[in-house]
Amino acid sequence: MLAWIISLPLLAAVAGNAPLNLLDIVGVPIAIFGVTFESLADWQLARFKADPTHRGRVLDTGLWRYTRHPNYFGEFCVWWGFYLIALAAGGWWSIVSPLLMSFLLLNVSGVVLLEKDISQRRPGYRDYITRTNAFFPGPPK
Repeated sequence: MLAWIISLPLLAAVAGNAPLNLLDIVGVPIAIFGVTFESLADWQLARFKADPTHRGRVLDTGLWRYTRHPNYFGEFCVWWGFYLIALAAGGWWSIVSPLLMSFLLLNVSGVVLLEKDISQRRPGYRDYITRTNAFFPGPPK
């Protein structure tokens, strides 16, 4: 059921037959940006974890310097981009998908769950929290 709800923008976009419009022109780059941002964040994290000298340390370089959860922010952008594409096709009702994904990422399975776990395992994470935005990228504090 959850997968079906989350996929609503894709279903709406495929079912629609509206010509390309401004929402498509904005939505596609947002989705591509999100995939790229998420992929780069995952790649940076994998490289960081692969280096044994980083054991117990906190990744605070690259995208991780601007947000503590760049992979989740990328995922957020993907689903809002998909929603704009669906909206262009008349799928306004599919807004439940990006709203649900945003809620899950920010309050359930993403940021909140990881923050609690990482704070307990890595003492340097508390300092990282004070200088780095939790979700939306921004300059270090």
